[in-house]
Amino acid sequence: MEARNIFKNLSPLDHRYYLSNRTLFENLSEYLSEEAVVRYCIKVESALLETHIQMQMPGSEEIIKQIRNLEKTITPETVYEEEEKTHHNIRALVNVMKLSVPDSVSHFVHLGATSVDILDTAAALRMRDASRKVVIPALIGLMESLLALTEREADTPQVGRTHGQHAVPVTLGFSFAEYIARLGKSIVKLEELSGDLRGKLAGAVGAYNATSLLVKDPIDLEKKFLTLLDIEPSEYSTQMVEPEYLLRLLLEMNIAFGIIANLADDLRHLQRTEIDELRELFTDSQVGSSTMPQKRNPWNSEHVKSLWKAFFPRVMTFYMDQISEHQRDMSNSASSRFVADYISGFVAAIARMNKIVTTIRVDRKRLLDNITLKGDLVLAEAAYVLLSLSGDTDAHEKIRKITLECEAEGTRLVDALQRNPELWRYISERLESTTGEDAVEFFSNPWKYCGKAVEKTRDLVGKYKSKMAAIKEIL
Repeated sequence: MEARNIFKNLSPLDHRYYLSNRTLFENLSEYLSEEAVVRYCIKVESALLETHIQMQMPGSEEIIKQIRNLEKTITPETVYEEEEKTHHNIRALVNVMKLSVPDSVSHFVHLGATSVDILDTAAALRMRDASRKVVIPALIGLMESLLALTEREADTPQVGRTHGQHAVPVTLGFSFAEYIARLGKSIVKLEELSGDLRGKLAGAVGAYNATSLLVKDPIDLEKKFLTLLDIEPSEYSTQMVEPEYLLRLLLEMNIAFGIIANLADDLRHLQRTEIDELRELFTDSQVGSSTMPQKRNPWNSEHVKSLWKAFFPRVMTFYMDQISEHQRDMSNSASSRFVADYISGFVAAIARMNKIVTTIRVDRKRLLDNITLKGDLVLAEAAYVLLSLSGDTDAHEKIRKITLECEAEGTRLVDALQRNPELWRYISERLESTTGEDAVEFFSNPWKYCGKAVEKTRDLVGKYKSKMAAIKEIL
């Protein structure tokens, strides 16, 4: 086949992102490339041929051994050359296969099948293998990196933020634990859905018309055929496998993609100059700006979000491919080919996020400084809750007014609270009663007010370490 300079390719996936993800993309090509499409269709046609031979010609083990090698001997180029004549991809494959097997069994090639029996079954196998051998392992790799980072920073103080404003303290590990929980559940679901893709041998309208002429029990024939491929039959078929098996898998991939993009956005914001709690790795030779030499842009995090922006709209096409008129139309014949692009973009984003997570630099001093950026006002909630427990129904309003005074005067909350001896006594007594903490010590160390952040973080790390290990055993 003609060699092509990759820089003449039209899709950035085939040059820019291929160069950044050579191994991952080469692995994906085993399942998503056009060569893989042909190879998996040969696998499916060979399994059908073997099923017919086993049922109609017992004792033909030598012939069966021969047809099991067809994946290696029939090339995509040969099939494409035949398609130039037939203008039909599966009929071209059938013609080539008939010439590649002994005459005594050539009449069994494709017998009883319609094209989509082969195409949908092959697509299910390709998507299952791509998911379980490339996508999910890549996600688990990212999760393991995120678990390590989260565990390391489980008790590193950080100010919590809502609406971009300082809220109450948490820990950096607790912030990352959000993504462990969200992405972990998505990986578990992807393993489940990828193992439930389906095939078929139900014919042109799904009613087993043709195979009813071959055997008394065509449903049993379908099961025997699909058993050779280690896949279950669709519960109901038209000419097509029910589209929701694949759709649900792709939608869950998009959920995982969105989670990763959300993490990228959070990491990007935490690298802002005025926040500066984290920094992406920046090498000695790396350039952040063509004109401002001091710039250290969070470009990897921005890159992940940009990939998500490019690929998540493809979900609209996934939904549109769910609909086919009557037993089947061909309105998804072109659009479904771009699923490979979507998965490639998703895997590129996973790889880039893994790079970020494994090399991110944490500035613990800056994290601590940010908690007290406005003094001890992050403890206003604690003061309000403790005062409320004393029976004061107006506690929130009292503390709110005190915080306004602190901001106007530039004074500490603890000092303002102590100016009201009765209020301070209520707060101090309740704090000691509930936590055993001294009020002055508590208000002097705002980062201690982090609830169960550390405990929750460590629990989630343990839980998802176990879940990822279990999925790796299954895969």
